[in-house]
Amino acid sequence: MPVFASDMLSSVAYAPDEILLALSLSGAVALTASPWIGLAVGAVILVLVLCYRLNLRAYPGGGGDYEVASRNLGTRAGRAVAAALLVDYVLTLAVSLTVFASYVGTAVPALKPFRVEVAILGILVVTVVGLRGWRGIRRVLAIPTYLFLAAVIVTIVVGIVRVANGDVPTAATSGLSVIAPDGEPGPLHGAAAAFIVLRAFSSGSVAVAGIETVATAVPNFAKPRGRNAANTLLLTGLLSAGMLIGLTWLTARLGVKFVADPAHSLAGPGGQAVAHADQDPVIGQIAAAVFSGAPALALIVVVVTALVLLGAANTAVEGFPGLASRLARDGFVPRQLATRGDRLTFSNGILLLSAAAVVLVIGFQARATDLIELYLVGVFLSFALGQLGMVRHWSRRIRRIVSGPARRRMMAARAVNALGLGLVGAVLLVVLVSKFTHGAWIAVAAMVVLYALMGLVRRHYARVDAELRASPDDTTARTLPANTHAVVVVTAIHKPTLRALAYARATRPTYVNAICVAVDEEAAERLQRRWDEMALPVPLTVLGSPYRELVRPVMNYIARIRRRSPRDLVIVYIPQYIVGRWWENILHNQTVLRLKSRLLFVPNVVVASVPWRLRSFDRNREALVARSGDIDEDVLGTMR
Repeated sequence: MPVFASDMLSSVAYAPDEILLALSLSGAVALTASPWIGLAVGAVILVLVLCYRLNLRAYPGGGGDYEVASRNLGTRAGRAVAAALLVDYVLTLAVSLTVFASYVGTAVPALKPFRVEVAILGILVVTVVGLRGWRGIRRVLAIPTYLFLAAVIVTIVVGIVRVANGDVPTAATSGLSVIAPDGEPGPLHGAAAAFIVLRAFSSGSVAVAGIETVATAVPNFAKPRGRNAANTLLLTGLLSAGMLIGLTWLTARLGVKFVADPAHSLAGPGGQAVAHADQDPVIGQIAAAVFSGAPALALIVVVVTALVLLGAANTAVEGFPGLASRLARDGFVPRQLATRGDRLTFSNGILLLSAAAVVLVIGFQARATDLIELYLVGVFLSFALGQLGMVRHWSRRIRRIVSGPARRRMMAARAVNALGLGLVGAVLLVVLVSKFTHGAWIAVAAMVVLYALMGLVRRHYARVDAELRASPDDTTARTLPANTHAVVVVTAIHKPTLRALAYARATRPTYVNAICVAVDEEAAERLQRRWDEMALPVPLTVLGSPYRELVRPVMNYIARIRRRSPRDLVIVYIPQYIVGRWWENILHNQTVLRLKSRLLFVPNVVVASVPWRLRSFDRNREALVARSGDIDEDVLGTMR
């Protein structure tokens, strides 16, 4: 639970804020509506927990929405779920660290102006930990998760006891009222109020976002994996729903206010705007009020909440690369995302995730509310398609059984998933209607683009695989070229050139020749004389270069060989320096790289690099080879 459920538990840290923020548009601000909205969101959490327990029963190897949708609705639906989940994981990281920065600012007010920098620093920390692949991180994450549970539950219990005894705590914003959009304090009525309540409900539904993380993490649980994941999901759902209901109830009893623009939206007793430059998150306000006599306890609650948000960000670092790897194996994203690094982590996926999250944090200036507007669309789209897939799954199985207890259980399971489908479909509709123009369209556009790109990548891989597929009667490997031409590119007579000549002769080609480009005619004449003096056993051809070009004369020479003998194989040997310092690459090998890139386009031409290791490499050889991580230590010892 501490690892895979921290995302769902930590959403309690910002779901009450989003509920109050939406209600503030009417001026009602939680005095009557927020507890009922919290109760409704808690009910949604429990229904979805029951639905995903059924997912895990049907797919004990990992009942994620991508697998469910792909198997039961087809690859297009699976691709749509995958696009939504990839966007969600990026937003999970961005939202968690943005809210983390808000709580850090509450604990250390001097850091409030540096919210963006704190969020980016948190992303970098989580990224480094993910790249290191430290196994002990899971035990470390258990500490803030359990502390957060204890802190929130104790805060709720103490708050309830104080209210029950008549000692109602006073929050910092309790005595203030909210100025409605029309400039007058007071609530809206009718359809406008109902729309705002629905929007507040959809905003609070962000608390269900972490359910998918537990459902897709089944392979990481101890055996029996499906049962353990289902129990974890149930326990986490009960805790999340209970904490959310308790916190929203306390916000109403304490009169906590949370608005988008506190400097202009909060009014004092006289109705005049109060110039509050900032405001603390809801849990911070509740803790400060409940523990008014012990500010140290309130600070502990804030710090623990910040730490659990840091841990929740780690779930995205574990989830995104795993999903990207699965998609890479299915051919929907570049196959590099399926490759593990030297520490057995999907390093490419982690880096891509972190870069996208940093872009979002900077682009939205670490405003959690704006990011959550994007978050909800993908969450409920994947939920809806997953539940639709489960309804199809049970319907197919029910057709195979005429009667009996098994059929009745399946029909009950289908009814539960159908209820979940109707519920998440309704929430998705509310989210689209109420939030589309407030930023949700960005998430929809990102999903559409990802969906299209994944289709193009899949089509490309299918086309390449068909093109490269070998048949039993293919004679490519059996047919040898009529002749082989070895061509050694010479720029000077030095040790790398002599080694390249030796390698070319060692392959025993039909023809072997060395070529030199006469960029400087005097230098070319001196090279020819020394070549003859050394009696090198390979003929040298000097190529003219009236425009002092290096690559074009070589390419023309190779092209003429190919024109005379189209079926012959040409092997071009190019000496290349192996350096020991990164900046030396700037000073060497640039012409080599340019020539290689051009020769790759010529049919029946093979480019062979002949390495010559400079002293700078020899001095740093062990460190350079070890740093690459591609050679085992016992084998590396034989190279020294």
